[in-house]
Amino acid sequence: MTETHDLLTIGRISVDIYPNDIGVDLEDVTSFGKYLGGSPSNVAVAAARQGRRTGVITRTGDDPFGNYLHQELTKFKVDDQFVSAVPVWPTPVTFCAIKPPDDFPLYFYRTPTAPDLQITADELDLDAIKATRIFWSTVTGLCQEPSRGAHLAAHEARPRDALAAGQFTILDLDYRPMFWASEDEARTEVAKILPHVTVAIGNDKECAVAVGEGTPDEQADALLAAGVEIAVVKLGADGVMAATRSERVISAPIPVKTINGLGAGDSFGGAFCHGLLAGWPLQQILDYANAAGAIVASRLSCADAMPTPAEVMSLLAEHGREVPND
Repeated sequence: MTETHDLLTIGRISVDIYPNDIGVDLEDVTSFGKYLGGSPSNVAVAAARQGRRTGVITRTGDDPFGNYLHQELTKFKVDDQFVSAVPVWPTPVTFCAIKPPDDFPLYFYRTPTAPDLQITADELDLDAIKATRIFWSTVTGLCQEPSRGAHLAAHEARPRDALAAGQFTILDLDYRPMFWASEDEARTEVAKILPHVTVAIGNDKECAVAVGEGTPDEQADALLAAGVEIAVVKLGADGVMAATRSERVISAPIPVKTINGLGAGDSFGGAFCHGLLAGWPLQQILDYANAAGAIVASRLSCADAMPTPAEVMSLLAEHGREVPND
């Protein structure tokens, strides 16, 4: 019998092609490095770095870049048994320019589709999805069929009383307009998934696509009204807020010198999952995840930059934040 995962993610995977030249436009870059990428895959890596048993459900091309991603997942101790190849579509690549502190344009090479959007409902291991302590998906996975149907089937397979059993179903609101015909289309698909979600995470724009415009408090209230148990609203320069029906906490930003902000949200996600599984108070979970995100923002890559627990604890202590008993 397969060991139960602490975290299973589903969705995007790619090869990230990041410049070694910092602060210049992409057309002027002279050398690049390649890394495992794709938000759900990075979240699995981030949680694995925290010592959690993780896996990812996705698809690659049947090509050398697909082989590379398997190698990287194995290197990061992420279970790749649910990663299969698609014979038609190549493994996608994603380019970015790195112009700190806040300009990191992304260029996705995944049209008209990508292998990770070819996940089908009939290939899912629903027993593994039911059993995992945390199941993580993103809004991007809802943008096309057959991935959309597979995501819905996976969410419907999750136990109705999962929260009572210490399980969580997390939706990263991760709205990227280049993958959608309109915001209305995305909102319609998100509405189908939200009743199956216990935790939703997003910034102001992503929350607005999911539940409408409003203040962070209003957006958190709208997510809670939609059925989630924990609403996490990222506040940009003001930090991040998490709300339940009985509690509302804010984690102020942790200042670092930003090198590449692209992986910070994935590091936050993996560390947030670690804190949930550890049973920490919500404030400690949020501070820990915030610190993990800050560390990756101060580094060049994403997956390779994910911090260890010792690094996160050290940064928390350095800034006078409470350090959880891990």
